[in-house]
Amino acid sequence: MTDEAGDREGGSALGAGTDDDAVFAALLEDSPEDLYENAPCGYLSTSLDGRIAKVNATLLDWLGWRRDELVGRKYFSDLLTVGGRLYHETHFAPLLRMQGDIRGIALEMKTADGRRLPVLISSHVKTGGEGQPLLIRTTVFDARERRAYETELLRARREAERERERLQRLNATLQTTLLPPELPEVPGLEVAAYYHIASADEVGGDFYDLFPITADTWGMFLGDVCGKGAPAAALTSLARYTLRTATAYSHDPAAILDMLNTTLTERYHGHRPRFCTIIFGLIRPTADRGGCDITLAGGGHPPALLLRADGDVEEMHTWGGQLIGAIPHANIVTRSFRLEAGDTLLLYTDGLTEARVTENGGRYGDRALVEFARTLAPVTASGGIEALRELLDSFGPGVEDDTALLALHALPPPGGATR
Repeated sequence: MTDEAGDREGGSALGAGTDDDAVFAALLEDSPEDLYENAPCGYLSTSLDGRIAKVNATLLDWLGWRRDELVGRKYFSDLLTVGGRLYHETHFAPLLRMQGDIRGIALEMKTADGRRLPVLISSHVKTGGEGQPLLIRTTVFDARERRAYETELLRARREAERERERLQRLNATLQTTLLPPELPEVPGLEVAAYYHIASADEVGGDFYDLFPITADTWGMFLGDVCGKGAPAAALTSLARYTLRTATAYSHDPAAILDMLNTTLTERYHGHRPRFCTIIFGLIRPTADRGGCDITLAGGGHPPALLLRADGDVEEMHTWGGQLIGAIPHANIVTRSFRLEAGDTLLLYTDGLTEARVTENGGRYGDRALVEFARTLAPVTASGGIEALRELLDSFGPGVEDDTALLALHALPPPGGATR
């Protein structure tokens, strides 16, 4: 296309011909008076004491006043609501006198029929050749649409906050249903537990339980399912139900975890795998001499810590135990030991050891936890849980995952003493 052709096409877009161009140019030649009177914003000029000296037609139309009702008769503050007048006298006017200019102040003006008009006000003090103040020029912008937008935004924000609070209450209720409401009393043992919630917005995947199996046998477990939210809650509920039910058919911890593994792999066969790490323990108290015999089965979970009465700390590893639910026929490792009077067994999830504790994101780690446990031993179940709760609190936002803690402390036999 030639430049000449382009010019012709461009001209036709405005309505071809020089006559149309002339009409268009004439439309742009507003007189200064018309531009002032019919501007898309309100203009107002006042004396230094605020008496109205000049006002444009736009502002008169917004407020519903006649020009002769305002000019020379009313002050700028007379056009403001009570709250706006108070703000004008205590803040707006003093700042304007000090600075000579003030911009974008949100106020409300009164219309002639008493309605409120939200506006944005900018004022400037006009000065003479020697810098002496002469009058005040004010520009008024209609903020009704802005106010409506802000009101809607505030409403949406409040609704979002209510929805967040509702979700937090729902999550808290759901989380409560996934944990035992109160630990039972086990003969010869003191028991304690704690659940640290990293985020109130999501249901965590950590869980624990302690329950009777027979008159002289108790079961316990502590685990951590993959993920968060509703999928984690569903998996947690399934795991707890399966483990409790499995004890009706077997008292072998390895067989019980194998039943859970079969349940999970069959339930999620062909779907995205859902798995967990877990420790299951079988407890047989020996009331006559204090303490209890414990058999632990581990499925990929961090080792329990045994805090001896003599101050020693031992990691109760179940090396080789595999994640439960990840593959069919997972390898499950067991170990048995005795919890003597004065000893404490501590189970935990990795939200504790994976907490970030350094500026560069370094983790707390297993070794640090063992050393911390050495400073506690010997300790009661409640004392150990309280110390770990304070440790978690000291990490602040560094605790990014929920943490479950469960502790068993062997009491001395009646009339006996801790060894």
